[in-house]
Amino acid sequence: MIFLNPAVLFSLLAASIPVLIHFLNLRKLKRIEFSTLAFLKELQKNKIRKIKLKQWLLLALRVLIILFLVTAFARPTLKGVAIGGTTSAAKTTAVFILDNTPSMSVVDVKGSYFNQAKDVIKQLLNRLQEGDGAALILVSDQNTGEVKTISDLSAFQKQVDAVKISDASGLLNTAIVKAAKVVSNSNNFNKEIYILSDFQSGRLADDGSLSDLSQLLNDKVRLYAFNFQSKQAFNIGIDNFKLNTQIFEKDKPVSFSVTVTDYSKQPADNQVVSLYINGERSAQQSISLNAGDSKSLLLEAVVKQSGFVDAFAEIEDDDILQDNRRYSDLFIPKEIPVVIFTDDPADSRLLNIALTAAGNETELTITQRNLNQVAALDLAKYSVIVIIGSENLSSGIDRLNSYLNNGGSILLMPGSKSTLQGFQKISGGLNIPAPLYAVGNINSTNNIIKFDKVDFDHPVFRDLYANKEKKNIESPEIYYHFKTNTQGKGESIISLIDGSAFLSEYKIGKGKVLAFNTAPVLGWSSFPLKSIFAPLINKSVYYLAAKDQTRDENFAGGSVLIDLRNNASPQIKIERPDKTDDYIDLQDQPNTNFYEYKNTDLAGNYKVYSGSDILTEFSVNVDPHESVIKYISDSEFEEYLKKINFKGKFINVGKNEDPAKVILQSRFGSELWRYFLFIAIALALIEMAVARNTKKELIEVKT
Repeated sequence: MIFLNPAVLFSLLAASIPVLIHFLNLRKLKRIEFSTLAFLKELQKNKIRKIKLKQWLLLALRVLIILFLVTAFARPTLKGVAIGGTTSAAKTTAVFILDNTPSMSVVDVKGSYFNQAKDVIKQLLNRLQEGDGAALILVSDQNTGEVKTISDLSAFQKQVDAVKISDASGLLNTAIVKAAKVVSNSNNFNKEIYILSDFQSGRLADDGSLSDLSQLLNDKVRLYAFNFQSKQAFNIGIDNFKLNTQIFEKDKPVSFSVTVTDYSKQPADNQVVSLYINGERSAQQSISLNAGDSKSLLLEAVVKQSGFVDAFAEIEDDDILQDNRRYSDLFIPKEIPVVIFTDDPADSRLLNIALTAAGNETELTITQRNLNQVAALDLAKYSVIVIIGSENLSSGIDRLNSYLNNGGSILLMPGSKSTLQGFQKISGGLNIPAPLYAVGNINSTNNIIKFDKVDFDHPVFRDLYANKEKKNIESPEIYYHFKTNTQGKGESIISLIDGSAFLSEYKIGKGKVLAFNTAPVLGWSSFPLKSIFAPLINKSVYYLAAKDQTRDENFAGGSVLIDLRNNASPQIKIERPDKTDDYIDLQDQPNTNFYEYKNTDLAGNYKVYSGSDILTEFSVNVDPHESVIKYISDSEFEEYLKKINFKGKFINVGKNEDPAKVILQSRFGSELWRYFLFIAIALALIEMAVARNTKKELIEVKT
């Protein structure tokens, strides 16, 4: 016999109370002899002897009543003994681990693995009794909060019925740890955990994440495994959907790389891969894969809208649908605000002409200011800052650095009045390599230098030529320039024959700098007169304005950090892929610049609104691990149980076995508290009858 609530046994000390009271009530009576009562002595001796016996009986009854009551509350249970013809008389805590990840959507002759698992839960619930507790843990659920059991089994069944296949992935080990905490906090005799899964390879546990669960999963716990995997599924998944384009303009092509993998053991012929832009099919290609092969292809389409653009790649249906589509998003600005700071307004004349004459779909709104006004403007309003010169920047370097660190972009050029020392100062202030010395003479052709190497793979040169096979730049004549080397801190896009960088790029914080080593005036070079000048300046500005749209990939079920630095509203709205809305009150948030959003169980594009204006957008995709259709063996799972030091009893339920029968055969133990309580009540009734009779006899003796 064991006790499910052994702490109550300390109350057995209360059984000593009737004994103490009995002995405290014994009094030594003074004996006085009366001759007239001598004939009654024999009669009194007999009655008093009977009364003493009954008093001892009352004492025993009262002690037993306390003993049986306390033992009943301690919930005594017999192992391996069936009282009343059932081995499930003891209370049960049943924790159901339901795998609702995408791989459970595979369908065999009995239906989807997921629906089969729900049917098994329904059968097992019919075997639970009133007072039993049930808890549901979903493998896809990343919530770390407490899981509670409920005793209303009909309500629990409704909870199970409402569960659907999720786009989120998860680990069985995480769910088992949650279940272990639930059963360890239960006082019920039967502590049972049911795992209903396809036991997909790679979804059991992460390396190094296992811990010793022997204290939680002790010898009182029974673990049942239901494996629903029954066939070799046919599955092709999109593993990666990458945006290649770095300069975004309306009515210009956007390129994506799509990686497709055949996870099955059979080839896939002529699979159609489609690209959708804002819900419309914009491009497609066919692809053939051998079993286990992975291939990448390029899909390109013209984007006809500005603003936030939704994109996804899709393949044809197979056994697992959730990985047949992968999402991305991009932003094409409707206008690009540019501010030009100069020492001399005349220095920006030719550059202004180049920017305004290009005729791009995206409008450039240009503001002109003197260089000494950098500290007076709100730089965050501008997508690109153009600096031509260096002599009047007495203050504002700190503002420019802050602008860069927050993702801003700067186009830096010397001005007609720039000195070597002045340009060294501004370059050093922006944390880019300063020029070493000046080369040549202004308005002099005595020491002309020309282009040497051009990085035609850089984004500023992509799509610059109608005939991509004939890339050629007519080099300008450079009369005067500041010799600059990137010193390994940046990238040389165009270099001169003297080894210096004519145009170079540097990443500063979250922003970037494009730096020219000569001024955009005719006295320094013939660059403004060449055909390359206008398109290169335009592409440079558009490249700088295009913020880095490559992000860490967000997987369904994980958290996403939303940038709120451009938000002015106390509340944001998040439109989910299913068109439902989440409203987030930001007034009580400790960090006003970022918000961690966790309700990402759906794959797709999420839109974040500040008031009626869209603030940002992010994409969520299915974890590629869910595409793998390999499964762990029974021995691998048993090896896992050894690693977590599982001390209970493990029962592997076969797919063709009757779940309810297996559970009943393994369940054991009968709780005896009802019997102990019944005996205590019966003893109390006997004690009342004996006490009443004894009291009557005492009165007769005294009289």
